[in-house]
Amino acid sequence: MRQSVTLSKVTKFMGLGMFGTLKDLFTGKLGKEDFKSFLRKTIVPIASILLFIGLWHMGAKALYEKEANFKIQKALTDQGQSAADAMKACIASGDISCKPNTLPSPAQVWDSYKSLLKDHNIIAADKAAFKEKTAALNEKRIEDGLEAITYTGRPSFVDQIFRSLKTVFAGFLLALIIAVPLGIFIGLSPTLKSSFNWFIQIFKPVSPVVWYLLVFMIVKTLLIDSNEDSSFTISFISVGLCSMWATLVNTAMGVSSVDKDYINVAKVLKLGSFQKIFKVVLPSSLPLIFTGLKITLSVAWMVLIAIELLAQSPGLGLFVWEEFQNGANDSNAKIIVAMFVIGIIGFLLDRLMLTIQNWVSFDKTEAI
Repeated sequence: MRQSVTLSKVTKFMGLGMFGTLKDLFTGKLGKEDFKSFLRKTIVPIASILLFIGLWHMGAKALYEKEANFKIQKALTDQGQSAADAMKACIASGDISCKPNTLPSPAQVWDSYKSLLKDHNIIAADKAAFKEKTAALNEKRIEDGLEAITYTGRPSFVDQIFRSLKTVFAGFLLALIIAVPLGIFIGLSPTLKSSFNWFIQIFKPVSPVVWYLLVFMIVKTLLIDSNEDSSFTISFISVGLCSMWATLVNTAMGVSSVDKDYINVAKVLKLGSFQKIFKVVLPSSLPLIFTGLKITLSVAWMVLIAIELLAQSPGLGLFVWEEFQNGANDSNAKIIVAMFVIGIIGFLLDRLMLTIQNWVSFDKTEAI
């Protein structure tokens, strides 16, 4: 019983209360009002997902038929009936050379997802074999003060996902380190607020492409004699600078709106500056700070794709661009797979921030 209550609290704490409701349904503990809530929060979303997949399938089929008919009609106009019949037979056979290359169906996207996982397993096996083959040689090279030989083959789709996550968390950490302390100082000082207001208003709406170009100008010079992976450095700094503004503004707002009675109590207790910040200001500002951090993480994940593309960093952004450039018969389906992966990871990052917020703050926020 205690374990059941704990599970319900944990799922609700993480903004995933739907799973606790499902458990109550199957154990017969769901009341009438709870059942209505279950229909609204669980059944309706599932029905909307099925509707979405159905509309997607019909839309993909209509586009496929439109392009197929166009190809057949063009062959008829340009080369005659025999060529049109040949084109029709070719399309019916599923031959890649003549198959319409338009919006993929849900089934095609699922097949591409499985293909990408299979490809990852092959590459992972190649990496393991390479590591085993070069283990003795690398050990000797390290003893001689030389760098180890590393695997230089192409990364798999899963490798690119982890590369993107590494980049976005590094950028988010940079944004946090810059924005939170600066926001606290701006919020505490009306003079600093006036001094930095122009800076925030001018640089906050700057495009991620421009931030990338600015960072590229600086980092390529600083690392001109270095063997460091500059694409990763440029990417995470660009992501951090582009996404930090929500945290900066929300932190400043949160600090400046702290109840004056709390500040007066801190003065009466003769708390030092740092004690006042950590014991009074920050706890009172946490809800707004975390709202800013959630927005920052979401923005960081969104702009990451464009920045990775420009920086040629081997993450999801580069994967999407290469598939678009590739133009293979399954490239469209792989792009849709990447789109869903990007969306799902974005959702999970939002749940992560909500969980941390509920853990450290008195203000318990329920997920939307």
